[in-house]
Amino acid sequence: MRLYVLHLHHPHTMKKLFSLYRNAFGGLSRPAWMMSLVMLINRSGSMVTPFLSIYVTDMLGYSLQEAGIILSIYGLGSVCGSFLGGWLTDKIGHFRVQFVALTLGGALYFVLLRLQQFEFLAAGVFILSLVNDTLRPANSASIAYYARPENITRAFSLNRMAINLGFSIGPAVGGVLAAFSYRWLFIADGTTCIAAGIFFFLYFRKQQGHRPQRQAKEATTPAIAVRSPYRDGYFLLFTLLCSLFAIIFFQLFTTLPLYYRQAYLLPENRIGGLMALNGLIVFLLEMIIVYLLGDKAKKSFLIAGGVLLLGLSFVLLNLMQHFAILYISMLLLSIAEILAMPFMATITVERSDQNNRGAYMGLYTISYALAHVVAPYLGTSIVATYGFPVLWWFTGVLALVAAVGMYYVVQHIERERGAKQTLAASEAQSVAMG
Repeated sequence: MRLYVLHLHHPHTMKKLFSLYRNAFGGLSRPAWMMSLVMLINRSGSMVTPFLSIYVTDMLGYSLQEAGIILSIYGLGSVCGSFLGGWLTDKIGHFRVQFVALTLGGALYFVLLRLQQFEFLAAGVFILSLVNDTLRPANSASIAYYARPENITRAFSLNRMAINLGFSIGPAVGGVLAAFSYRWLFIADGTTCIAAGIFFFLYFRKQQGHRPQRQAKEATTPAIAVRSPYRDGYFLLFTLLCSLFAIIFFQLFTTLPLYYRQAYLLPENRIGGLMALNGLIVFLLEMIIVYLLGDKAKKSFLIAGGVLLLGLSFVLLNLMQHFAILYISMLLLSIAEILAMPFMATITVERSDQNNRGAYMGLYTISYALAHVVAPYLGTSIVATYGFPVLWWFTGVLALVAAVGMYYVVQHIERERGAKQTLAASEAQSVAMG
């Protein structure tokens, strides 16, 4: 071990490490970097969602199952927002959708702060989530537009890296603020959303690409039928499996903070620190892992492996009761996220084109939003009836099922794409020769 540490500190080794990071980040467009900076500002205020379950139970005095209902209503708003965001992106462009989602969504946090009666709180959470999640498909479509084709996965990873860096800041600061008053969580979240919206407007208002994109030859070529993702059987199956993955993953934001509080009696600052660790790990490692594995390993293997690892991260909580397990579990969960999520987004981009990218991204986002409906209620109901150990075993079994399905579905999608590329290359060669 001592020899390894000495070797790591060798100047040549450090130079290679810095070179690896430089290569991983190289070649990305300036707008892709600026879009990531917008998301960093936005997600640095991610304080309400990680603590919402604790806020509803501890501060407002509602039951565990009532908290599950509130979080599921948040997910329902997310479903509607994702669908609306995808539709609006194809109609009016990603610039307008993102600007309105950021500024209006930020303002709604100040409204939600005043709502405590269950019915009003539920309605406020729904509207907030709906507005916030119109951002997602628009943001994904803009990343795909600004990125060079060969850098799409890395552009998505850069964006996710910014989100995760923000998420490593948000819960950590939120845990400290919550110790004084939960009021500050809403104020900070709203302020950072509005700040991100203003920065986004100032930089991107003059950038090309804020209107729905048209094919250059549209006027001179016959109209081509645009494929709907809702009639794409394999993509529908892919999004269903993404939703199963997300049901497991979203326990991170719903039942896991409650587990930390109830099983380990952790205060808010410790809970925030553990959740921030997820963002920090993804921030440090994702771009490097995507750079090293993106072109070398099959997406089917990477995504399925990530899904399996996610299940293991929760099952591990049942195998030993120790503080160290919480950190090991979070490490595995973070690596699972790195292996699965960037390549899931890439599959979606590669399956679509400029005419239907908003719809495909919208459906992909809906798969996560639906999980946001199911995950909180399912998780809290299992915990209330059977306890946390049963929930963690359940996530492990669900991960195994999702991983097997994902392996075969992604393999088929990739084979189909390879066949189309081969056919297109053959036709191009025939045209060149003839």
